[in-house]
Amino acid sequence: MHNGRNIIIGLMVFLILTTYPVWSNVGNTAAQPKVSIDTPEIQAMEEKNCIKELEFMRSKHMELLSQWKNSVVRDNNRLYTSTTGEDYNMSLNTCFKCHSNKSQFCDSCHSFSGAKEPNCFSCHLEPREVI
Repeated sequence: MHNGRNIIIGLMVFLILTTYPVWSNVGNTAAQPKVSIDTPEIQAMEEKNCIKELEFMRSKHMELLSQWKNSVVRDNNRLYTSTTGEDYNMSLNTCFKCHSNKSQFCDSCHSFSGAKEPNCFSCHLEPREVI
């Protein structure tokens, strides 16, 4: 066991290098973004309801947009009926009608979570900000 000391030192260096990203970030948390839903369209509403429940929209809106995209492109179906029975046009414009502040509403959370922008914008232009 002539190389025992070198082996232990090598293992320690390996452990330090492989675990560095974990322990170097302990305590370094970013503040959660404050999402602004203060748009003229939303403020003008008597009942502030989205097309689905708030928790669903916060966590699974991307699944809904993907379903909409597939339904419109593959099935030529543009009408979405919500759980409340209201009909909506399956379009990003439906979302941006109320959420016109993309940089404050969409981009702040997407940047915080590292989410990619939906591939819709690769072909379709982004809406102008109303605020």
